[in-house]
Amino acid sequence: MVAVTGVGESAYSRRSGRSVQALAAAAGRAALRDAGLTAEDVDGVIPLGGSLFTEDLIAALGLPLQLTDATPPPGGNAAVTALRLATALIEAGRATVVLVILARNGSSAKRIDQRVGELPGPQFRRQLEHPHGWSTPAEWYAMICRRHMLEYGTTKRQLAAVALAANRYAQLNPRAMRFGRPLSYEDYRRAPMIAEPYQLYDCCLETDGAAAVLVTDEEHALRAGPRAVRLLAVETARPESPDDLTNRQDWQRVGLSHAAPAAYESAGLGPRDMDAAMVYDCFSFEVIHQLEAAGFCPPGEGGRFVASGALEPDGALPLNTHGGLLAEGHLGGLNHVIEAVRQLRGEAGAAQLAKARHIAVTGWGDWGDGSLAILGGTR
Repeated sequence: MVAVTGVGESAYSRRSGRSVQALAAAAGRAALRDAGLTAEDVDGVIPLGGSLFTEDLIAALGLPLQLTDATPPPGGNAAVTALRLATALIEAGRATVVLVILARNGSSAKRIDQRVGELPGPQFRRQLEHPHGWSTPAEWYAMICRRHMLEYGTTKRQLAAVALAANRYAQLNPRAMRFGRPLSYEDYRRAPMIAEPYQLYDCCLETDGAAAVLVTDEEHALRAGPRAVRLLAVETARPESPDDLTNRQDWQRVGLSHAAPAAYESAGLGPRDMDAAMVYDCFSFEVIHQLEAAGFCPPGEGGRFVASGALEPDGALPLNTHGGLLAEGHLGGLNHVIEAVRQLRGEAGAAQLAKARHIAVTGWGDWGDGSLAILGGTR
């Protein structure tokens, strides 16, 4: 058995005024306290996000010098992929306590226009897309959304349903960057256009902060007792044409289309067994996209699904109960893993669901890499 036994965060903000290393230290220490472990117990490290190195963590947290580390590809798929890497390290006997951690000043320093330069296939960006004005993820992913609108009749009202649900959950979460700032449909409708059809509230936040998760072996999980949350399955995959989006034959078929069925088979569960989902919501339509790819609704039905009230606490699939990247903060989706753990422990505060036994967490990154983790609690 592999389990998550500790989670921790720094504050999420627009201007942290702190170094990436200091943010990482705060989140790492919080995760260790949550797990009842010390820095000396950590023998594996997976730093995410490209702004943090294992050496930074050794210095900031006092980790052992002799440990195993690994780094997944950059992008939003990294957080869930890291759970798979941590599982592999533990199952191979290379580690027993793996710290998965992301820290960055994603609002005040290294913003998205800088981070996209780290993604694969830069020659396509510079030579084919930049001349046409496509230079940020909002512009690239807007194409996928527009295609879905043309093929299936997906509407702006349906995109709004995703953004408004995220903001309603954020009002229950004092850690959320949009806590205390409720969003109405009129607020949504009047917001500036970013890349048609995406307006301001269709786009994820830019965030300074850090998030950390401790993945441990069975011995440590048993010591943690009912607060240990089991990793029942983690699968990740890449789409056809993994270094390029523009020329992909089917924009709707992505890595998650392959990873989700594999994860369900590994766990012996299916979409209907999930009590909630934490979906990587870099943009409002990407929730619709991934709900379809992960089998929560048929292709083309995602817009109607989210507009039906399914995402609400008493709906068919409560989603991103912390507010997600749209309303809590953008920590590469590692905050989605943290929220899943808290829900399964019964520690999600005002957003706690009455039923939380199995929760799916998705990753989405680069040009369509995708992953699905299935977590199960003991409540």
